[in-house]
Amino acid sequence: MMTDPVSDMLTRIRNAQDASKVTVRIPASGIKTAIAKVLKDEGYIQDYSTDKESAKPSIEVVLKYHHGQPVIAKLERVSRPGLRIYRSAEELPSVLGGLGIAIVSTSKGIMTDRAARKAGIGGEVLCAVS
Repeated sequence: MMTDPVSDMLTRIRNAQDASKVTVRIPASGIKTAIAKVLKDEGYIQDYSTDKESAKPSIEVVLKYHHGQPVIAKLERVSRPGLRIYRSAEELPSVLGGLGIAIVSTSKGIMTDRAARKAGIGGEVLCAVS
């Protein structure tokens, strides 16, 4: 049994990048698919696809490299099951002075900190990417 599936997803991506893998398979869920969509939209991964045909649905993430180095330099979990971190729109963190992103779970769905600030809504800060 997994207690923190989002943290597992982030760890699988970090480990795959450390091993210079092209793709990584992650057990699928709605929140993980939404996080993968945000990472793709922001240019941190090349692509992702969901496989819902098999007995155990999965997400295949195609990692992105620039001159042999992973595009994602740092990928860390902020809120966790033992300590949830909620912030209002004004209190959302700015990762690396705006060069990175924070992925936030809001009432309008999963989005970046910039999009949440623009919409004027806060939520649970899931992770920080730079």
